[in-house]
Amino acid sequence: MPVPMLDKLQRLAASHGALRRGRGLVSGVVALSLAILCFLGVLAFHFPEYLTTPQLRKAYDVDVLRQLMYWSMVVAGGIALFNMAFGRVRWLSAGSFVLVGLSLALGGHKVPVGDFAEGTPYIGLDWFILDLLGSALIFVFVEKLFALRKDQPVFRPEWQTDFHHFIVNHMLVGFMLLATNLLVHQFFGWAAHDGLRGWVQGLNFWVALFLIVLVADLVQYGAHRAYHELPLLWRLHAVHHSVKTMDWMAGSRQHLVEVIITRTLVLAPIVALGFSKEVIDAYIVIVGFQAVFNHANVSVTLGPLRYVIVTPNFHHWHHAQDDEAIDRNYAAHFAFIDHLFGTAVQTDRPWPERYGVQGDGVPDGFWKQFLFPFTRKA
Repeated sequence: MPVPMLDKLQRLAASHGALRRGRGLVSGVVALSLAILCFLGVLAFHFPEYLTTPQLRKAYDVDVLRQLMYWSMVVAGGIALFNMAFGRVRWLSAGSFVLVGLSLALGGHKVPVGDFAEGTPYIGLDWFILDLLGSALIFVFVEKLFALRKDQPVFRPEWQTDFHHFIVNHMLVGFMLLATNLLVHQFFGWAAHDGLRGWVQGLNFWVALFLIVLVADLVQYGAHRAYHELPLLWRLHAVHHSVKTMDWMAGSRQHLVEVIITRTLVLAPIVALGFSKEVIDAYIVIVGFQAVFNHANVSVTLGPLRYVIVTPNFHHWHHAQDDEAIDRNYAAHFAFIDHLFGTAVQTDRPWPERYGVQGDGVPDGFWKQFLFPFTRKA
């Protein structure tokens, strides 16, 4: 791409606020996003042993992904051509068109995938692409339809920091899986009991699903409370709480060390109890949805169910700077856990006023936040 075009793209990526309508910016950003994902998808097809997640590639249909890539390139290229023809942000549309052209030149959706070596070091590029595409398509639409703060733009302040966290936490999924598995088997392998595992595996699917969510949430409640009450752990967790604007990407802001610790602690009883693969897969879907949905900018309370299930309303209070919300609402799935332990927020106000860490001491920017827990300032 020409240098002036790259400069404009860099300025756009560094900005925030609502995209002005009628100038092609909205459609241009959509086209560019699709074009980037298609280009990354082509690279994943070329180097699946290094750029795809072994556990994930067993679950998806490659032919479906090829069709998804094909239509994404058609949409991105079509929007880019339309905008260039009518003089709408030509520099942005040209960037999209160039990326679609590069994707096609590298084989596009027809890149053959033959046999390849297993067990190689990898980054989760496929997990990043699918999760970003799926989450954006679902939650950007849901946030616009049921917005809590209707004037909040998609590209709100500090969105770049959370996007960087999103990238790292997805790309390093292989490293985190390896680290958590090693830690679980090293420190908690002794807890496995054949009799108990056999009983758990014999449970009805729905009973087992309720049990795995409950067990995981009880562990997460204890760990989450420790992150708030132990100063050494709070250094890590403060990064997650530093987000000042809640939306579907806000939950991605987590320190890498915290992610590994929490996943290890939650995975330990799941492995020890011997839940079936089907139950674990269903639990992962629930965790993935709630982690995104409960941070989203949506006005959902679920009425009396909010005392049973964690909702966006419940979790927004956990992120609030309001005095009555400090060190409250720890549960990730079942709100009744906080009500049982006396840590649920008690207030008549429906939603908090401000989010973030009191005192605002956590810096913005991925690398600054990564180093923050290890500095004297923390």
